[in-house]
Amino acid sequence: MIELTALQTRQLRLRAQRLLRPGVTLDEAPAAVLSTIGGVQAQDFLAGMLSLRARSAGLTAAQVELARLEAHTVAWTWCQRGTLHMVSAADARWLIPLLGPELIAGDRRRLFELGWDEHSAQVGLRLLYESLQERGELARSQIVRLLQKNNLPYEGQAPVHLLFRAALEGRLLRGRRLGREEVYVPFEPWLGELQPLPRPDALARLAERYLTAYAPAAPVDLTRWSGLKIGEARLAFQLISNQLVEVKAANQPAWMLKSQLAWLGETLDINPVVRLLPRFDTYLLGYANRDLTIDQQYAPHIFVGGIIKPALLIDGRVCGTWSLEKRKQRLEMRVEAFEALDDALTLSIEAEMADIERYLGERPAIY
Repeated sequence: MIELTALQTRQLRLRAQRLLRPGVTLDEAPAAVLSTIGGVQAQDFLAGMLSLRARSAGLTAAQVELARLEAHTVAWTWCQRGTLHMVSAADARWLIPLLGPELIAGDRRRLFELGWDEHSAQVGLRLLYESLQERGELARSQIVRLLQKNNLPYEGQAPVHLLFRAALEGRLLRGRRLGREEVYVPFEPWLGELQPLPRPDALARLAERYLTAYAPAAPVDLTRWSGLKIGEARLAFQLISNQLVEVKAANQPAWMLKSQLAWLGETLDINPVVRLLPRFDTYLLGYANRDLTIDQQYAPHIFVGGIIKPALLIDGRVCGTWSLEKRKQRLEMRVEAFEALDDALTLSIEAEMADIERYLGERPAIY
C-alpha cells in the first residue's frame, strides 16, 4: 500500500482542487471549473464567486455571471448538503434527482412545523410553478404575496422551505440578483430537463467526481461533502472499486483514482502555494476531519459559530484569516496571519490580493 505523508496528502488535495496546477492546461470556462471541482458552496454569493477565482487563471466574476444568466451553463441552487451551491448546469440535471429526495425528506418535519401539510405544499408548489412559467421569474416578495393571496403559509421561513423543496424537485433555481432580494426562475427553460440516472449509476458517478476533486479521501468524507448517508457513500466507492487504489494518507485509510497516481511522479514547484480562500470554501467543507488543514489551536479563528471565515492557505494549511470590504469605490483587504510570515510569502499574498481585484473588476453589484 502506498503511504503518503501529511504534506503529500495536502499536495494531492490541492492538485485535485485546482489550487495546485503544475504544468497542466485546464479549461477555464466557468462551467468546466465547477464540473472539475464538483461545485462550490454559494450561500454567500460573493464567497462562491471567489471560490471560482482561486481555482482559475484569468477568469472574471463578470464571465461567471454571463455563464449563469445568459449562457445558462452555471446553476445557482440548493444541492449538496441541502445548501446553496453553484454547479455546472450539466451536473445540476443529474445531481438534483440524486440528492433531492433524501434532502426533501429530511426537511419535511420543519416544513410541517411552518404550517405546511402535504396537500397545501402541493398546492403551493403548483401555484409557484404556474406563476414562474407565466412570468419567467419571481422575486421573493412576489412569492410571499402569491402565498398570502391563496391563504397558504407565507410568514417567516415558510416561503423559504417551500422554495427549498421546489428547487430540490427540479422546479426552480436562483436567477438574477435584484439588490438584496432573491429572484427565482423555472428550472427547465433555463437548464433543460432533469436527467435522473439509475441510482447505482448516479452514486458511481458521484464517487468518481468527488474523488476527482478531493482525493485522497474516504467514504466518510463523501458523506460530509454530499449529504449522503454513510452506507450509500460506502456503496458509491464500491461501485467504482475497479478505478480506485487504496492508500494510507497521513496514517488514515483513503482512496484515490488510479488515474491520479501519475500525480505522485510530478515535480512540484518548490515555492509555497498561497491562496486566499473565501468564506465557506469547499476546500474546508470537503472532508470529515480537518486536522491536516488547520492546527487545533487556530481552528476557533476560522470556525466561528457555524461560520467558516475566509482563510489564508499556505501549502494546504490554514495560516491566517483575511477580510474584504468595499469602501468608496475601492476594495480594502486585510490579512491577519496566525504567525509571522517571511517576505516571499508576503509578496505572494499581495499577488493574491491583486488577482482578487482583477477578478472582481468594477462590478459593484457583486457586493
